[in-house]
This record gives sequence, C-alpha cells and structure tokens, in this order.
Amino acid sequence: MADDTSTDFGFERIPWGDKARRVRGVFDSVAGNYDLMNDLMSGGAHRLWKQFTLSLANLRPGQSALDVAGGTGDLCSGLAKQVGRKGTVVLTDINAAMLARGRERLLDAGFAGNLRYVQANAEKLPFAAGSFDCVTIGFGLRNVTDKAAALASMQRVLKPGGQLLVLEFSQPVVPALKPLYDTYSFRILPLLGRLVAGDEASYRYLAESIRMHPAQEPLLEMLKSAGLEGCRYHNLSGGIVAVHRGYKA
Repeated sequence: MADDTSTDFGFERIPWGDKARRVRGVFDSVAGNYDLMNDLMSGGAHRLWKQFTLSLANLRPGQSALDVAGGTGDLCSGLAKQVGRKGTVVLTDINAAMLARGRERLLDAGFAGNLRYVQANAEKLPFAAGSFDCVTIGFGLRNVTDKAAALASMQRVLKPGGQLLVLEFSQPVVPALKPLYDTYSFRILPLLGRLVAGDEASYRYLAESIRMHPAQEPLLEMLKSAGLEGCRYHNLSGGIVAVHRGYKA
C-alpha cells in the first residue's frame, strides 16, 4: 500500500474506502455469467483446484464449516457433502447478487437442511469466536480491501485445531509460464469478458487484481501474522494457483 489512505483496485490506486464499492460493482456485473466464465477462463481447471482444496479440508460428519466470499457455492457444496446432514456449512459473500446466485445453485443441486447463507464482510465476520472446524476462501481474498483484517477475522472464528484454507491465484514458479500467462491474462481474458459477459473492464480488473495479490511467501507470512500455526502452501498448475493453509492453536 502506497500510504494509509489508498489501496489497489487492479493497477489503479483508489481511496481505501472505495474499494469495497468498486469490487461490489464488478461482481454485480459478472454474477450472471460467473460459472460459465470460470469454465472458459480456466479450461475447467478451477474444478480440479477446488477438489484439491476440499481434499485438504478433510471434515468429518457433524462438523461445521464456513465458506467466505463463497460466490456461487462450489466449495460450499463440497464442504456440505463432507459434514453431512448433521453438520453445518455457512456460505457468506459481501455481494448480494453473488450470494443469491450461490443459494439458487445449491438449492437446485438439492442442498438445503445443513446450509445457511449470510451476507458478510470477510474483514468483520459476524460469528462468535471458535465457531467453525474449517474456514475456506476461494478466489476471494485478493478482492478484500484489508487482507490482514480478513485473515485475522477468519482465524478468530475457527475452533482450536481448526483449519483455514485459502485458494487463490498466485505467481507462476515455472519461468516459461510467465509470458504465456501474461498474454492470456491481459489479452485473452478481457476479450472473453467482452464477448461472453459483455464486460471487458471487469475482467481486466480481475486479471490485474491477481498481479497485485501477495505471492506465495508473503501470503504465507500473512497467515502466520494472523495467528495461524503449521502454515504451508501447495502450488497448483505451476504456481498459477496456490492453496495456503494454517491451523488455530
């Protein structure tokens, strides 16, 4: 952050207090095409990344989980399967349009009794301390204004021994990937956004936001600073995506 009054919105510097509103505008725009665009943008790989994240959750029937910035509910559905009918999963998103889309998809898929839906800011989660066995956030942390506050909030609501899983775009660790990834991100992705979703600007922001997000090691240090222990990360697709994880003591 350049100073304590501004933050990044993609490659643009904006007042700190404006980011949540600007991000909300992006996701209001993309909500209707979000799932289709995820498949097109990743060639379906996002499903494998989410499956890997869910395999790390390793929840047992009857436990509880929170999916933060859960969007249209991909991680939430997997968590619900793990905890079963006697467990509880809460899907949160700051964006009402995304939360409504997630609720619609999950109800259509037959998920009902063990799910709750709460519109909430990741930086100030409205749950008691020690509420959840696992907290996940998939492709949402980079859109949060105060990432340190969000990580601290997620750590707070974990039960002792509970695990935080952060699935997010990161930085390629294979040198040959970087130029290809840059070309795709800044040329192909905005073009897909214009042709499919009718919104080139939002998808340009999403590409830029990935570059502004902390790389693997800095994010690992942020998890530690939030009070999590046993922190580590797993690179996926050559580091294009990483899953960071840590535990509450």
